[in-house]
Amino acid sequence: MPLTTDAKGVFPIAPTPFFDDGSIDVSSIDRMMDFYLGCGSTGVTVLGQLGEASKLEHAESIDVAARVIARAGNLPVVVGVSAPGFAAMRALTQDVMAKGAAGVMIAPPNTLRTDDQIVTYYRQAVEAIGPDVPFVLQDYPLTFSVQMTPSVIRRIVQDLPSCVMLKHEDWPGLEKISALRAFEQDGSMRHISILCGNNGLFLDYEMERGADGANTGYCFPDMLCDVVRLTEEGKREEAHDLFDAHLPLLRYEQQPGVGLAVRKYVLMRRGILSSAAQRKPAAAMSAQARQEVDHLLGRLGRRDRRAAGLVG
Repeated sequence: MPLTTDAKGVFPIAPTPFFDDGSIDVSSIDRMMDFYLGCGSTGVTVLGQLGEASKLEHAESIDVAARVIARAGNLPVVVGVSAPGFAAMRALTQDVMAKGAAGVMIAPPNTLRTDDQIVTYYRQAVEAIGPDVPFVLQDYPLTFSVQMTPSVIRRIVQDLPSCVMLKHEDWPGLEKISALRAFEQDGSMRHISILCGNNGLFLDYEMERGADGANTGYCFPDMLCDVVRLTEEGKREEAHDLFDAHLPLLRYEQQPGVGLAVRKYVLMRRGILSSAAQRKPAAAMSAQARQEVDHLLGRLGRRDRRAAGLVG
């Protein structure tokens, strides 16, 4: 089924599992997808920024996406197709949609500076991939250096019906969510799904501002599912208590450069990945960093049993 504006819940950003020699670990893909299905995920995104997509050949990207889609059951799978040029974006989009992807995610190139440049880029991207392909607009200025105001997002949403979701990763960004939902209420923008990334650092209050859930790769996506569920059930303090217990590890994992290594290390400790390996070029965790993560896991285990017994 194609991705729609009604999407909500948690779409984990899947890492790409590798063996130590850099080859793709398909057994870990299967195990990871089974875990996502079992913990309450409502979708999944593959080949995102921290899925090491830029390190894959085109054929490998298709193989990884196809494996995820085949294992996803009824979960919609979004595939990151961001590329320096539209030819590569179009080719990857056509191939993954043919495999059964629900939609694609497009991040802006860091060369865009003006509002008109941003809007024009997305118009041209839709021309390249086709107006029938649902797409996720990724707004992550901390990484891409592209500033999208609420008004620019509204222009994209209104001009391009195939834009069905915003991956919101601005920081600070709570007021942006409120502004977008206010546009919907006054009728100046149609409704779209808003799922939040940035490792979920502000998910507790983002949900209260009107976000529909999370679209990020934190190493405890089951916690994200619980926070979304508790919020929807009106159990505000319970949701905040659980979120607060994870916040130190969330913060540590969000560090630029080392974040993916931390994420893969914890997923390996949880038995989801066979190896914490990244494909080169990559920076490995230092022994001191592993000790710090183990310390965080030990402290988290006192408040969330899912982290108990994971210390290496």
